[in-house]
Amino acid sequence: MLDIRLIREQPDFVRERLASRGAGDEAKIDELLSVDEKSREHSAKIQRLKADKNRVSKEIGSLMAQGKREEAEIKKKESAVISTQIEILEQFLESEPFEFKRKRILLSLPNLPDKQTVPIGKTAAQNEVVRTWGEQAVFASKPKNHIELCEGLHLVDFTRGAKLSGSGFLLYTGWGARLERALIQYLLDLHTTQHGYTEVSPPYVISEKCMEGVGQFPKFREQAYAVFEGENHRNKEPYGYLLPTAEAPVANIHREEILKETQLPIYYCAYSPCFRAEAGAAGVGTRGMIRVHQFDKVELIKIVKPENGYEELDKMVANAERVLQLLGLHYRVVLLCTGDMGFASAKTYDIEVWAPGQGSYLEVSSCSNCEDFQARRMNLRFKGESGENKFPHILNGSGTALARLFVALVETHQQPDGSIRVPEALRSYLKTDVIK
Repeated sequence: MLDIRLIREQPDFVRERLASRGAGDEAKIDELLSVDEKSREHSAKIQRLKADKNRVSKEIGSLMAQGKREEAEIKKKESAVISTQIEILEQFLESEPFEFKRKRILLSLPNLPDKQTVPIGKTAAQNEVVRTWGEQAVFASKPKNHIELCEGLHLVDFTRGAKLSGSGFLLYTGWGARLERALIQYLLDLHTTQHGYTEVSPPYVISEKCMEGVGQFPKFREQAYAVFEGENHRNKEPYGYLLPTAEAPVANIHREEILKETQLPIYYCAYSPCFRAEAGAAGVGTRGMIRVHQFDKVELIKIVKPENGYEELDKMVANAERVLQLLGLHYRVVLLCTGDMGFASAKTYDIEVWAPGQGSYLEVSSCSNCEDFQARRMNLRFKGESGENKFPHILNGSGTALARLFVALVETHQQPDGSIRVPEALRSYLKTDVIK
């Protein structure tokens, strides 16, 4: 959530930053400022009247102590008038819920892109390739795509996965199930033993407050899978939501807490399945593993002091890159432009891995610094050396996401006989150097 004081003091700057995203959110600033001004005016009037009432009450006590009852009665009438005025104003505030309106608008506004480093642009075409690693795999003949490889080696049963749960769901089988499990364990081991993250295992059903805290709600509510209690959930509010990413629960672990400065930085990593309805998303419902409703991911979360936010972002990107380097996968790092960034992000790097069978790059990691945007939404603070409560920067990143990592791996390491060469980093998990 944006700082309301920044919006009051620098409305033109906020409008300009919002306009750079190209979604038209800058038009909401005038309404927000109008609601905010009215709310503050009426609240200030109530506070002044309450101060007047306290003053008059003291005067009444003093007059009564002096035996000046007639003068005290006059003051009592004055106090009654003030009480009536306070009641009228409070009733007006209840009938015109300015605070509710202000919060509703603030929750709908995305984060401001970092002015110094994020390129201006409308679409992914304006993203900047920062660097590449490795070379595209070379094959003697046209490489197979992951569907052909998975069906040939019985790694994934696409037909029965759809039979079980509908389109966009996968049934891993045999070596495919083992490879998926090995990748998850490899990712967790790498980040906890080499990159300093603490592993947590979050609930998969999470509250609306968690979704609101990370910026999933209210904007992306239609993409969430709601969970209800009991058989008949008509006219009932959802009990919770299936997590769209482990970011939602893990970033909220310290929601509504005041941390000690010495507790920072905090690094968490977590495995979870991820559930996304992604209504209207192109590609969902077609065969394959590129866009699915359920996929596995290891998520990285950092809670850090504001002055260290962007240094920590660079480290997080390096952590995710290391995953691909050890698996021998060619990739590129892309800095997203203002129009292609996520709702909560102030700056985002995507890591896109090369998939030979697709002939294209696939996003397997997105690492973002949300600055204090999420911390404000979840009221997470830390106490600085001066004793002042401050909002930390919260960072999130995929470390990395499957099934696209699975796709890139089998397509990159496919052999002429249709088998898959297992990268050295995974051999101790799978107890083999080839899947055939």
